[in-house]
Amino acid sequence: MIVMKFGGTSVESQEAVQRVAEIVKRYKARRPVVVVSAMGKTTNGLLQAANEAAAGRRDQALALVDELRGYHLTHGLALAGHASAELDRYIRTHFEWLDELVKGLSIVGELSPRSTDAIASTGERLSSLVVTYAFRSAGLPARHVDARRVIVTDDRFTHAQPVLEKTYARLKEEVAPLAETDIVVMGGFIGATPDGQTTTLGRGGSDYSAAIVGAGIEAEEIQIWTDVDGMLTADPRIVPGGYRVKSISFAEAAEMAYFGAKVLHPATVVPAIEKKIPVVILNSRRPEVEGTRITLQAAPCKNPVKSISSKRGITVVNIASSRMLMAHGFLRRIFEIFDRYATSVDMVSTSEVSVSLTVDNLENMHEILRELRTFAEARSEDGQAIVCLVGENIRQTPGIAGRAFSALQQTNIRMISQGASLLNLGFLVAEADLKPTVSALHDEFFSELDPAVFA
Repeated sequence: MIVMKFGGTSVESQEAVQRVAEIVKRYKARRPVVVVSAMGKTTNGLLQAANEAAAGRRDQALALVDELRGYHLTHGLALAGHASAELDRYIRTHFEWLDELVKGLSIVGELSPRSTDAIASTGERLSSLVVTYAFRSAGLPARHVDARRVIVTDDRFTHAQPVLEKTYARLKEEVAPLAETDIVVMGGFIGATPDGQTTTLGRGGSDYSAAIVGAGIEAEEIQIWTDVDGMLTADPRIVPGGYRVKSISFAEAAEMAYFGAKVLHPATVVPAIEKKIPVVILNSRRPEVEGTRITLQAAPCKNPVKSISSKRGITVVNIASSRMLMAHGFLRRIFEIFDRYATSVDMVSTSEVSVSLTVDNLENMHEILRELRTFAEARSEDGQAIVCLVGENIRQTPGIAGRAFSALQQTNIRMISQGASLLNLGFLVAEADLKPTVSALHDEFFSELDPAVFA
C-alpha cells in the first residue's frame, strides 16, 4: 500500500481533479490511500467568512459562504457523472450547516478555537467527497472515509496533536482492510477528539495527515503531490532556474522545511522517520518528473550543499545587559519568557553581555519585550530574513563558511549560526538583501552539480 496526498492546487478545479484521477489510475496496483487538501483557497475563504461573522458582518460572511458553495457545486457536480444528484445533496447539506453556524457566530460575536476548527474542517470534508465521486465517475473503485473517524487528537483546537497509538490502531482496523480492494479517499488536516469534536492539525497539516496515515497502515511509500517538481536548490521565486534535488535525507528535508521550504510541512517527516517510510515529492501537473525522494539515508553527494532555504518576515530581538557577565541563569530567564508565550526561536547568537535571537511570530512580542526589559535592555527589529545552507556534507567539508563569506562580501550579515545538527549554516540579512544573497550563494555552491543527486 502507498499513500498519495494531493494539495489544494492539485484539486482546485474540475480539470485538476481529473488529472489526479488519471495519476491514481497509474498507481492502482499499489493499493493507494488518497489524502486530499481543501480545493484551492477554500480554507482561506472559510476562515475569512468566520472572522466576518464574528465581527458582526453577517451579510458579508454569508456572501463568502455562498461563493464557496457555488465553487464546489460548479466543479464538483461536473466530476460526479451519474451520481451528481447525490453529491449535490451532500454539498448543499454541508453548506446549509455552515450557513447556520455563520449566523450563530454573528449573533455571539466571538470566534472560539473550537468553532474555528468546525468551520476550517469543511474544506477537506467537501474535497474528499468530491474526489471520491470523481474517482468513481472515472471508473475507480473509490471509498470515502471521514478522517475524523480515524485521526484521534487531543483538544488543542486549531493545532491539535494526534494521539498516535489510538490513531494507528483505527487506521489499521478500518482503513488498511478497505485499501485491499478499494481506493480509500480521506481529507487531510482534520481529526477529532475521543468524544467526537472536530479538530484541525494546523495549517499545512494535510502533509502531516498523510504521514500519519502512512505510518498507521504501514505503507511502503508516502507521496506528496503538489505543483512543483520536487525540492529545489533554491526557492524559484527568488532564484529562477534552480535544480531539482533527486534525493535527500529526512534530516535534510526537516531542516529545509523548517527554514522556509514550502513544499513540505516540517512535521511530515516525523511519522515517516519513526516507521522508516520513504517520502516522495511529486508534481501533479508534470507526473512524468521523478520528483524528490526523501529517505533515512540519502545517496552520497559530491556537493557539500543540497539546497538553500530562505525565510522572510523575521524579527531579530537584541538583548543586552552589563550584568550578564558571569551571571548565572541569564539565558534561562530569556528562554523562559519565550517559552511562556509559546514563541519559537530560529537562530541564537551570544556574547558576554548580549544575546540576539530571531522569531517569526510577533503575536506576543510586546509582552515579551516588556518582560525582558525588567532585567535587560531589549529591542526588536523587523524586516529581516534567514538564509540557510542545508546539506549533510556541511559538517564534514572544510571551508564552507569561507566560501559563503567570500560570495557575500558585499552583503551586511547580521547574524551567523550553525545548527546543532551540523546540517545547516544560517545567515540573517535584511529582507531587501535576500534575493542577491541567495543568488550569490547559489552561484557559489551549484556551479558544478553531482548528476546522481541533481537534475
